[in-house]
Amino acid sequence: MRSLTRISVSIIGVVGVLAVTVAAATIWLLLTDPVTVADAVNEQDVTPLVRELAAVIYEAIQRLIGYL
Repeated sequence: MRSLTRISVSIIGVVGVLAVTVAAATIWLLLTDPVTVADAVNEQDVTPLVRELAAVIYEAIQRLIGYL
């Protein structure tokens, strides 16, 4: 039972970190490139928004690795 609890806490932690990362990237994108966000909302097409979010997260990871 303890191992199930540990696995559950680990999964919840990973999901939480991913959610915070996507939320922070979305806020960053909204502040730095509001036209892409507005177009995605207006056209109801999330593809450009997802593409930009992936680019923001990728760039942040690259900078973090470069810093380390």
